[in-house]
Amino acid sequence: MPPGLSDRLPVPDAWSVSDADVAAAMTGSFLGKLPSALVGELLAAGDRTDYPAGSTIYREGAAPRTVLVVSGLVRVYMSSPEGRQVTVRYARAGDVLGIAVLVGGPADVCVQTLADSALFRIDTARLTAAARGDARVAWALAEELNRRLYQTLQQTAINAFGSVRQRVAGHLLDLASAQQRPQGHLVAHASQQELADAVGSVREVVARVLRDLRLAGLVATGLDRVDILDPSGLHDQSWNPSAG
Repeated sequence: MPPGLSDRLPVPDAWSVSDADVAAAMTGSFLGKLPSALVGELLAAGDRTDYPAGSTIYREGAAPRTVLVVSGLVRVYMSSPEGRQVTVRYARAGDVLGIAVLVGGPADVCVQTLADSALFRIDTARLTAAARGDARVAWALAEELNRRLYQTLQQTAINAFGSVRQRVAGHLLDLASAQQRPQGHLVAHASQQELADAVGSVREVVARVLRDLRLAGLVATGLDRVDILDPSGLHDQSWNPSAG
């Protein structure tokens, strides 16, 4: 067991793995609440892959995958025939992607890393077989799908009724994500007036929001551009219902 793991994460013997970060992410996810023997099997059968920022790790039409986010920030989005994009989910350490496809089949989404990220592959055949034979596992998957539904509803409400700060933070992430190149930094190319128009506000209010985000160390601003310094922190601003 790596040094310091016992201080960070008390895990049963069945969970012994060489990667402490994977074990911590597993514990923080809903998978960590599954029967210990199954968790040990998933850890033994999976593997970790590290991706640089700006990597597209899943495209529409690809074979379904289920992965645990170990670190970083991942964006799930859909594209229109004209090339427009809409984000449907952001995932961070401890989040699991691809549970819905175990039940409903492939979805027309793409998945992109917004920061350097590590993902751990989950053996979908093993997890599906366990769900079919163990009501505890099936119920855990149902609870996870329910959480995802409620989070989607909450994000829809934030998009419609959220504060200017929330809408600006979310739009900056979406805009920068759509423009990001592989292994590139997140930069949103837009003027303050364009941001104001996009979020339904006025330039003066958006300028104050950008100042606050800059003082918080989340962004840096230039002429008609906003550099995203802390994608995870900016996502917190777009998601937190108390963000003002």
